Amino acid sequence: MDLRDLSASVLRISDIYAAEHDIDRDRDWALLKLQEELGELTAEHLRLTGRARGAPDSQALGDEAADVLGMLLIYCARAGVDLDQAMQRKWLKWLDPQA
Repeated sequence: MDLRDLSASVLRISDIYAAEHDIDRDRDWALLKLQEELGELTAEHLRLTGRARGAPDSQALGDEAADVLGMLLIYCARAGVDLDQAMQRKWLKWLDPQA
């Protein structure tokens, strides 16, 4: 699955979630949720590295990383960011020997 397909699937799931819970998912909401999910990823990292209370769970770390990616894709869609193009411009250009 490429980035565009993944984004489309995540947005469909987000539509279902929003309809079930009556949530207005504007750009501000998406950014705040992204921050929330990053905090949860950080908490799992701290547990796994023995710097926070609770039992470490490597599956939870992956789940939280997936939440961060999902919310980033939702934010980019709401903000009009073409993430594929931005990655090409910002990161992948370094793989082109002509650049």
